[in-house]
Amino acid sequence: MYRIVKAKQLAEKIWLMDVEAPRTARSCEPGQFVIVKIDEKGERIPLTICDYDREAGLVTIVFQEVGASTHRMAQMREGDAFEDFVGPLGRPSELIGEDPEALKQQKILFVAGGVGTAPVYPQVKWMKAHGAEADVIVGAKTKDLLILEEEMRREAGNLYITTDDGSYGRGGMVTDAIRDLVENQGKHYDRCVAIGPVIMMKFVCLLTKELGIPTIVSMNPIMVDGTGMCGACRLTVGDEVKFACVDGPEFDGHLVNFDEAMKRQQMYRTQEGRAMLKLMEGETHHGGCGYCGGDK
Repeated sequence: MYRIVKAKQLAEKIWLMDVEAPRTARSCEPGQFVIVKIDEKGERIPLTICDYDREAGLVTIVFQEVGASTHRMAQMREGDAFEDFVGPLGRPSELIGEDPEALKQQKILFVAGGVGTAPVYPQVKWMKAHGAEADVIVGAKTKDLLILEEEMRREAGNLYITTDDGSYGRGGMVTDAIRDLVENQGKHYDRCVAIGPVIMMKFVCLLTKELGIPTIVSMNPIMVDGTGMCGACRLTVGDEVKFACVDGPEFDGHLVNFDEAMKRQQMYRTQEGRAMLKLMEGETHHGGCGYCGGDK
């Protein structure tokens, strides 16, 4: 069992939990994720790691209530425990494998949207710990849905807050802030890392491609099973078929076919859609989800 030592509501339907998971805490890196199960019959839920404390053996997760399982998770409190807490899974952020001295010479921009702020945070924290501060844009629909502002402000070189409705920080989308920083303020960025809703990442990549900024995205939002068995996170990157959970979750955003990924995400939510995916993908379809019959 994996005990919850802290449970805190960050915003409406958004929760943070610190979980005792010493083995995961010892080896996890920014960019990776875990799979949690509430009990023996619970759904497997993949969640990107928000933070970790190796000495205390704690892993921090942030999740949003979007269905029955995450609603049940939101009812859990300090002292409760998860049946399973598996990880780390996925590949660490590509920044982790690079020479910190070389990173200090680069200017990197992180763009976080909504709950995507959680997986951006450990990367920004890692950068600062290795002497390479980064600029960060955090976007939310409204001020009330903004999360981890204080934590991000401690780690970012410059933090820019945007809200769609203009209730806090800059009004408008994160793409408006990117264009303003580059075209009006003369900022130069060697690389961009964007994590958030798929539609947000799509439009960030359209803009950064126009501006000539190489961009990495995390396709964690489309994962379901987290092991490559269900096929929900299948996507096209350049001319290759990839699975976000085993090949990623980070990819070259300028090569990701976002329209295909979003269409697949919508289809996968219905039984009829899953059956259609099985028909369309033939022998390449993964059926480990147990819903479409692809494993029969």
